[in-house]
Amino acid sequence: MLRNILSNFRRLDWVLIAATFLLFCLGLAAIYSVDLGKEQSGNFEKQILFGVIGFLLMLVFASINYSGWRVSGRLLYGGTLILLLAVLFFGSTIRGTRGWFNFFGLGIQPAELAKVVLIILLAKFFSNRLQQFRVGKHIVFSLILTLIFVIPVLLQPDLGSAAILLGIWFILLLVTGIPRRYLVVLVLLFCLIASLTWVFFLADYQKERIETFLNPTSDPLGSGYNVSQSIIGIGSGYFWGRGLGFGSQSQLKFIPESQTDFIFAVIAEELGFLGVVMVLGLFAVIFYRLVVIARRAHDDFGLYLVLGIVAVIFLHMFINIGMNMGIMPVTGISLPFVSYGGSFLLICLIMIGVAESVAVRR
Repeated sequence: MLRNILSNFRRLDWVLIAATFLLFCLGLAAIYSVDLGKEQSGNFEKQILFGVIGFLLMLVFASINYSGWRVSGRLLYGGTLILLLAVLFFGSTIRGTRGWFNFFGLGIQPAELAKVVLIILLAKFFSNRLQQFRVGKHIVFSLILTLIFVIPVLLQPDLGSAAILLGIWFILLLVTGIPRRYLVVLVLLFCLIASLTWVFFLADYQKERIETFLNPTSDPLGSGYNVSQSIIGIGSGYFWGRGLGFGSQSQLKFIPESQTDFIFAVIAEELGFLGVVMVLGLFAVIFYRLVVIARRAHDDFGLYLVLGIVAVIFLHMFINIGMNMGIMPVTGISLPFVSYGGSFLLICLIMIGVAESVAVRR
């Protein structure tokens, strides 16, 4: 038993773990810097606690045979759906979104768990029907499975997480190599869903964010303030940055949500172009190692499992950095391993643990 544990420990992808840990440390540095300008925040200490728990969970999930998730996929799916519905009635409202359960002062967000569970379910569904996706009914059924999660998330309302869930489905669907005619139908269906979402699901402030994205100069001191200050912070960092704790935009609280949504702007201002290169470079290493693990996966289920993890991390990174730079709407999407937040950090590290489980058993 001990020999097997040590053997699995040596076969972990340590490059992936190192890149993840360094990204986490960059986030800690930025959170500590922002905490300097606040009184009795405690976010830095909380993030360390979440990080310790998260990395331990990563090792636990790496030791679990990933094939077991195929068997429990339906049970996890049903349990997560119950949580998504329950949070609409019993959850806490933060920044206009009823999406958190509070336990002993810690917020747990079921929408983050839904991303991992959807990956497991779709990985099982796609791997079982890999040669059958030229039949439209399988595409429709996989979309229905996804929408069952998306609709209660939109009702919170949480547009960002809903977009991530749909993005997971679409990216995994592209991997299967579906015919082009189906892609045309999917684009038209997306336009229809977007229209219905705008009319029935989006709150006024979310519509305002999208309108501001389309015309960012329309209200620079109102709805466009967040993005304007973020862009100023990114531009003022130059090459070396202003130094940790010396960013005027972050320390003087011009950048709102500086530890979560706009933490990339804090890093760009205080660590400069060098800090941005470090963040993007570490993400590139993570994506490269995950793709290598996917290519070496023992079976199709492991392949889709890792590709789903790539989809979640990539979509979060792309949307978060995009909204910091004003090229994506502000949707409350966090930067993986970097932004402050317990639920999302734990889920990200668990996903790395699942990928490591595939790597160990390649």
